[in-house]
Amino acid sequence: MMTEAQENKITDYLVVQELSLDILVEIRDHMISQILDIQSNENINFEDAFLKVKESWSNEFKMVNYFLFYPTKIPLIAKRIIREKYRGIFKKSLMVAALAFAVNLLLIFMAGNQEEYKLFFRLLNGSFVVTTILIWIFNHKIWKYIKADFKYKGKCLYTMYQQNLGLMVVCASSMTQVAIRNGQHAYQFFREQNYADVAGVLVTLILPFVLQAALAFAVFNFLEHKKNLVKMQEFLKLV
Repeated sequence: MMTEAQENKITDYLVVQELSLDILVEIRDHMISQILDIQSNENINFEDAFLKVKESWSNEFKMVNYFLFYPTKIPLIAKRIIREKYRGIFKKSLMVAALAFAVNLLLIFMAGNQEEYKLFFRLLNGSFVVTTILIWIFNHKIWKYIKADFKYKGKCLYTMYQQNLGLMVVCASSMTQVAIRNGQHAYQFFREQNYADVAGVLVTLILPFVLQAALAFAVFNFLEHKKNLVKMQEFLKLV
């Protein structure tokens, strides 16, 4: 059985490795299990078992770059975990954008005229912005935990999804610019067989798709951040 002081020593060691708290807690559980197993199998004390475990994990804590999402270096194991989590979120985001793309094409052929399609186009793209704003408002209680520099005891980020606010703001602002347009190029191309501006058609179809995927990604990150905060209520009470 491990004492509270020994568990705290493991926690302090992992905090120094610059892990976010959600990853830290997950790794700490693995470390505790490993240390207890080594103590039992080799009949050694906590300090010696802890030293062995730290040596076995040393390569995982090497600092590496992850320019796409983090401005500073992060531990290798954090990059692996984050990349795997983000891969799943990215797939879901693409599915949402693909569905919206299909709906957009359907609306082109459902609309009675260009003015009607303009309304459909604005409602479809505007729904992404409105949904983002509503999610943001209804989760006001966790606003302070969303800041990119908000840390647990001033030492480590709360979750791996915390570096997300800037992406959400940029995507929502860009999506708003799309939503106030009319999508006329796509309508004229498919309904009026006007092929004069193919570049305009591509922009009308592809730009919303890209922004929808990016905004969905930001929103899914926000929801995952919230979910992890709920799991760590005991740590939130310490703030």
